[in-house]
Amino acid sequence: MFYARRVPGIKPEGEAIEERIPERLLPYNDPLLLERFTKPAQGPALETTLKLEKIRCAACVWLCEHHIKRIPGVTDVQINYATQKAKVVFNPAQASLAQLLHEVERVGYGAWPFEPSLAIEKSKKERRQLLTRLGVALLGMMQVMMYAWPSYVGENDITSEYGLLLNWASWVLTVPVMVYSAGPIFQSAWHSVRLFPKSKMLGMDVPIALALALAFIAGTINLLAESGESYFDSITMFVAFILGARYIELLARQDAQGGAEALAKQLPATCERFVNYPETSQIHIVPVVKCHVGDYLRIAPGAVIPADGALIEGESALDESLLTGEAKPVSKIVGDVLYAGTHNVQNAFVMKIIAVGQSTRIAGIASLLDQALLAKPNVVGLAEKWAGHFILFLLLSAAISTSVWLYVDPSKAWTVLVAVLVASCPCALSLAVPTAMAAAQGAVTKLGLLIVRGHVMESLVKVSDIVLDKTGTLTVGQPELKEIQLFRSDVDKKTAFAIAAAMEEGLTHPLGLSLLRAADAQGIERATLNAPISNRLGFGIQAGDFVLGSQAWLESTGHIQSALEPQSGEYGSVFLADAKGLIARFLFLDTPRAGVSELLATAQRRGIRIHILSGDDALTVAWWAQYFGITLYQGASSPEGKYAFIEQLQAEGRFVWAIGDGINDAPFLAKANISVAVGSGAPLAAAGADAILTASSLAPLAKALIMADRTQSVIKQNLFWAFIYNLVAIPVAMMGWVNPWIAGVGMALSSLAVTLNAWRLRKI
Repeated sequence: MFYARRVPGIKPEGEAIEERIPERLLPYNDPLLLERFTKPAQGPALETTLKLEKIRCAACVWLCEHHIKRIPGVTDVQINYATQKAKVVFNPAQASLAQLLHEVERVGYGAWPFEPSLAIEKSKKERRQLLTRLGVALLGMMQVMMYAWPSYVGENDITSEYGLLLNWASWVLTVPVMVYSAGPIFQSAWHSVRLFPKSKMLGMDVPIALALALAFIAGTINLLAESGESYFDSITMFVAFILGARYIELLARQDAQGGAEALAKQLPATCERFVNYPETSQIHIVPVVKCHVGDYLRIAPGAVIPADGALIEGESALDESLLTGEAKPVSKIVGDVLYAGTHNVQNAFVMKIIAVGQSTRIAGIASLLDQALLAKPNVVGLAEKWAGHFILFLLLSAAISTSVWLYVDPSKAWTVLVAVLVASCPCALSLAVPTAMAAAQGAVTKLGLLIVRGHVMESLVKVSDIVLDKTGTLTVGQPELKEIQLFRSDVDKKTAFAIAAAMEEGLTHPLGLSLLRAADAQGIERATLNAPISNRLGFGIQAGDFVLGSQAWLESTGHIQSALEPQSGEYGSVFLADAKGLIARFLFLDTPRAGVSELLATAQRRGIRIHILSGDDALTVAWWAQYFGITLYQGASSPEGKYAFIEQLQAEGRFVWAIGDGINDAPFLAKANISVAVGSGAPLAAAGADAILTASSLAPLAKALIMADRTQSVIKQNLFWAFIYNLVAIPVAMMGWVNPWIAGVGMALSSLAVTLNAWRLRKI
């Protein structure tokens, strides 16, 4: 198997330059791996998600996107900085997965196919590598600062020989910091400069690498000449601080990826696979990544399902709250579909794998989450654009200031050049928006709101009207017995209830099941019937003289002599009668969805108008509008009528948020400025909604409104801070008022401030 013999992280630089695909990547073209790491797109095309490495800024994203797009057979590429994932759609007849990975490496970056079960290990590895580099930089900084301390405190009793020895010791300690700790910075800068003729953009590592290189070269020359400043203390301190800021940024970014990574954490690393089912019961414990479609697995009580499959043997109950938000375990029998990431809470059973890797439902949901971050809101694109221009401005400022100081005071020119390059912070400008967006979307994802398109959090702050469907949105579409109306005095409610429950026993009609649930809740014992039960499909039930069914059927049998008016807001009615005539009417109402009051209260506080727009009859809609305290409502609306209603609101200059069940409401959702589909994620993705609510409550929508306001505030704070910092820091550095190490500390703290400010959005 490929995973057993591959060596992660080995990417020879020579291979990356050649056009020939190296042998280490060719296994990705194997049909089994291709099936795992891709899923069907339109026509013959396949879609894959790649996890990228060494992405530092907007210039990196731009370069990778445009380079991959030039590959024959590639029809679409979308890359997001916050998640560092690329969604690529390609024709397998013209391009291959191995070729995609190789082409990313050719422009100086790394790539591997994303799979939830592998994501956690990759994230841990990335953190370990950066932490090791940071550790080396911190150790070097502490030792170099110790050797430089006498010069800071003005100790003059150190002889020149010992001073020279301390300076050479500082140089020796600075070399591993430059080569190992700052190595990725130089690599990124070199690739950015090498590809500048194509991209017309420079990455944020360019000024950092330039400053470090110039400072180290100047310090080495001064050391050899035995005169002037060495800068080694400034270099090591700057590298330590910038890596410290990047480590915290990495933690925030990995945490803010939220939904997809939270889903990935639920998947097990290993599973129990049958050697030859059903001929033998022998089981081997194997890594999940080595499982394929058609394998048979044993799922023990308490275990997590590692891949999508079908239940083959046994019965159990699964906790599917990870995917649906519903905490109640769902019973599973032979033939039922099982989803990766769900939790077996009852019995052991045997399952057959039907989907692995990017074809699983959990990977599909992760893909939906990534799509939200792939679509850049206007403010993100604007920030990235200005960050790219800012680097060119910075290099020009450094050149001008150095030229001036060469004329005024040549001894300060070198120090000013390094300080200007170090003091500026394009990092803060590039991170200001993506980190805030990723943190906010990760937070609402944990509540059960899957954001599919990236403009949602930006658009929620503009909402002026919320338009809600009724059935499936304000109500859950599940009947609940609300009232029993008696028509005769010789039968009491308890007796009528007992007879009706006995007639419905064992049947599966929704109203009948609701009646049985209510009978069980009230402790109603079933009556004894003297005749067998006959089920008249579409009409009702008969047991001797007793009949239980719809009004139309009882009217046709003569049990109801005159038409009865429907009750306002009713979901449905069932009538019980015998040979003497009508006995009782069982009135059912729909069940209101949890969280409606929170959403309405939050919307009203923000001055947002609420509308109910439903296809149900006008009386029912009016009753529910009164129930929820909504004054604007309209019933008996067709899909075309709903579309026209949204169109009319938009013509009046209103910004509309539509919330519907995502199936019959596709035109209604597509027309709105922002839309949320309520219910199961699988069929809803095709409904064109901007977000999918998998939780059973509408409360996450209320919290999303609050989060949108907070996100907007944090973005403004981040952009304001990045602007003010650079407005102050660059002129101060140009004037020669700060040393390079102080400028480095300021730059690192600026990036850190932006990241930590965005990190606050993780919690609602």
